Amino acid sequence: MRYTDKVVLITGGSKGIGKGCVQSFVAAGANVVFCARNAAEGESLARELHATFVQCDVSDTEQLRSLVDTTIEKHGRLDCLINNAGWHPPHKPIDDFSIEEFRDLLELNLVSIFAACKFSLPHLRQTKGNIINLSSLVGIIGQLHATAYVPTKGAIIAIDEAEHGVRVNSVSPGNVYTPLWQEAIDAASDPEQCRADGEAAQLLGRMGTIEEVGKLCLFIAAEATFTTGVDHIISGGAELGYGRKTRQ
Repeated sequence: MRYTDKVVLITGGSKGIGKGCVQSFVAAGANVVFCARNAAEGESLARELHATFVQCDVSDTEQLRSLVDTTIEKHGRLDCLINNAGWHPPHKPIDDFSIEEFRDLLELNLVSIFAACKFSLPHLRQTKGNIINLSSLVGIIGQLHATAYVPTKGAIIAIDEAEHGVRVNSVSPGNVYTPLWQEAIDAASDPEQCRADGEAAQLLGRMGTIEEVGKLCLFIAAEATFTTGVDHIISGGAELGYGRKTRQ
């Protein structure tokens, strides 16, 4: 797959799935601009892959606006926006989530996507480009003790902009091995069992990789030109299989 000389903006691109997207689009010949809060990680990856890094906290609307403006100033166009930045908080029941924590998560996982789309669309309409929003499998099937996280992901599976020739799709990963997953493993009472459970949740018997998600996003942007309003599940079959759900 090639995406030669197209301009791609990726949020949260310094690690995890965002990094997989940066790698895939650079390899396909695209001019990639990506952001993250951690400057050291971002600058290191930018040097390695010959991409452009902009330090940005996507929960700050004005920083997001500046990110889009910087992309246009550097490259003069925008062909693809990948909204990847977000966070999955530790699992806990709703009683233990404060309302302020939920508001903060909405700003990061949901409002930032709305803002990035709003600022990018005038440029994407000119190129008849596309938007890919990173959602989550649990935004569709739910997840125990993730009351705050699940609605922020289900809310970004949306359609619009077809009249302007702009395609909008989402990608919903299941268990993909990322630094965030490793943090959960490290924090578990039995890290080895936690990793094993994560692998065993898929029919394929392993977690996905950031490269596999990056390649799916590249396919949607470069090849799936008759695809819009579609949520693409990449889960290894984690959602399949009828079984017991209660703890009794």
